[in-house]
Amino acid sequence: MHRHRIVVALFFGLMTASSALAQRITYPTTAKVDHVDTYPGGKVADPYRWLEDDTASTVKAWVEAQNKVTYAHLEAIPFRAALKTRLTTLLDYAREGLPVRRGKWVFVARNSGLQNQSVWYVQEGLKGDAKANIYIDPNVLSPDGTTRVSGPIINKDATLAAHTVSQAGSDWQEIQVRQLPSGTLLPDRIRWVKVSGVAWWKNGFFYSRYPTPGDTTKALSTKNEDHRVYYHVLGTPQADDQLVFADAAHPQRFHTVGTSDDERYAILSVSDRGQGHDGNALYVRDLSAGETTWRPIVTSFEHRVDVVDNDGATLIVSTNRGAPNERIVRIDPLKPDDTHWTTIVKERAEPIAFASAVGGHLFVGYLKDASTHVEEVTLTGRPVRAVKLPGIGTAGGFGGEFGDPDTFFSFSSFTAPPTAYRLDIRTGKASVFHKTTLPFDPTRYETQQVFFTSKDGTRVPMFIVAKKGMKRDGQNPALVYGYGGFNISLTPGFSAARMAWLEQGGVYVQVTLRGGGEYGDTWHQAGMKEKKQNVFDDFIGAAEWLIANKVTNSKKLAMQGGSNGGLLVGAVMTQRPDLFAVAIPEVGVMDMLRFHKFTIGWNWIADYGSSDDAEGYTYLRAYSPLHNLKPGTAYPATLVTTADHDDRVVPAHSFKFAATLQAAQGGDQPTLIRIETRSGHGASSVTKQIEEAADVYSFTMLHLGMKPALPSTPKAM
Repeated sequence: MHRHRIVVALFFGLMTASSALAQRITYPTTAKVDHVDTYPGGKVADPYRWLEDDTASTVKAWVEAQNKVTYAHLEAIPFRAALKTRLTTLLDYAREGLPVRRGKWVFVARNSGLQNQSVWYVQEGLKGDAKANIYIDPNVLSPDGTTRVSGPIINKDATLAAHTVSQAGSDWQEIQVRQLPSGTLLPDRIRWVKVSGVAWWKNGFFYSRYPTPGDTTKALSTKNEDHRVYYHVLGTPQADDQLVFADAAHPQRFHTVGTSDDERYAILSVSDRGQGHDGNALYVRDLSAGETTWRPIVTSFEHRVDVVDNDGATLIVSTNRGAPNERIVRIDPLKPDDTHWTTIVKERAEPIAFASAVGGHLFVGYLKDASTHVEEVTLTGRPVRAVKLPGIGTAGGFGGEFGDPDTFFSFSSFTAPPTAYRLDIRTGKASVFHKTTLPFDPTRYETQQVFFTSKDGTRVPMFIVAKKGMKRDGQNPALVYGYGGFNISLTPGFSAARMAWLEQGGVYVQVTLRGGGEYGDTWHQAGMKEKKQNVFDDFIGAAEWLIANKVTNSKKLAMQGGSNGGLLVGAVMTQRPDLFAVAIPEVGVMDMLRFHKFTIGWNWIADYGSSDDAEGYTYLRAYSPLHNLKPGTAYPATLVTTADHDDRVVPAHSFKFAATLQAAQGGDQPTLIRIETRSGHGASSVTKQIEEAADVYSFTMLHLGMKPALPSTPKAM
């Protein structure tokens, strides 16, 4: 009885602490300016326009003042420090990515546990006793560990490897090159790279970049236009690089070039999403024939055409042209009209999620109710076998060259960390290549997939992850996560940090919203432009199902989403502020009338539409989170998160939303903004990942009245 009273006291103590923390908050004063914009559908005031100037001293002072208030609230949470310690323990395990092989060299990224960045190693061959040398260690490139490295991309004869370097979470990249096997860093530095690959050919590579910003201090917020493709010859200055493609008449297009594995073809993909097109045009050069002009394959932007690889003179292409769920076709560049295309893999009910060519075969990944299934077929489309996967989850990888005898893939789920498998292409036998050993037991949790009916009658799935034996008594704290856009599929994925939520009795819910790619183009288009409200209705429907089926109740319900998912959370909390107790909009697109004015925001017009036309203005204004906050409304406890180096969804979205929300809040719950430094569109290091997760989870737990059983608090009976 006595120990029971301690638990009850703790519970009411937390509830009291939550209320007291909310009542003590005094928000910084945010000045308003008299600024009004005129749109095709009317005039709209923008009183916090000044917060868009990311380098202004007044904005920096505002950021400091907001962070001071936010961290005072977070630091007062009694279990925050213990939760951070637990998160540190959960993430402290060795892990590694899939091997990247070219010629005799094998690269693999490894993290011993708490390293801020994974270290790239290189070794000769795949034998376990082969000596692995460090190719590049990003952790020594900056004092705070926020310099990230991606790659390597290895040339045809495996004598050179390129990688990209980015600073503090920014999307801007620099391309660097090292010799193999010595690892000697060459003097070549390719700057102002964004939305680009590295496509080797002869003694150099193709890449894409933007012109150097006129004011480099504004590089994190200035609109990016005039994307160009260059060819760089090793050992020469970037200023001498050859311009191989530009289109000044259409500055809001992406132009990217890849080369086939045999370097026969250079493949140019052009997208025009700024004009609302969801597909891409495709051009090629036969480099082996000395072609110097681009041969058109597809010139419209209505469909996706993605080259998987070449098979001799022909191209193997995955496309949704004539197949909303995608098909794989063979195209002869000399006869590019689609009447000459030959179908290799027909469209089927499950959409194609990925396709690769390796070992003389194709590996095609399908999504069935948001779970991966993989088929192996010949280059003529003859079925070989289904790849046997461990269960319901997400598989990826299947990379390599045409001559490789095997390939590697990873598999993970909500309760299984990524495991690397080596697949013998001839026999179809898969063996474990690397297994992750965790400092906790994820098998204590289980995943259920359920289906509910959305507002318009559409059947929508969601995953529910919880401790085995969860009681449906309506009292479980639940965190609902969603995205719903850009044809991106949310599939089962593992997160060690999420275990800190699950082991405290939290339920994690991932909703398969329209707007994503889980059911192909039809599903995607049902959540685009004027149909975007379907995405919000799906999310609301998921929450209502959870309440009706006694998983949780509205006082125990939190929602979270990032980027387009941050928009989702912002829109839902303005439409149904009564449905959730906590809202976590992360790096969200909040100003739907001006999103296309910054960096590459114009690229999202294909999904969102634009306020520059009357129809677009009407539906964007109807749900834009910033413009639908109503003074005097009781909004959920809200923690907005953003970062100073986010040059994808610029922080101004979150700044203006937070300022408006603080002025509008008519309830007692806190409305705070957490602004990370030296980080971008996602945590820029493991340290920052742990810190942010500790703040988000402790804020959520506090305002849902949870009683976390952590080392510094009594354990619940």
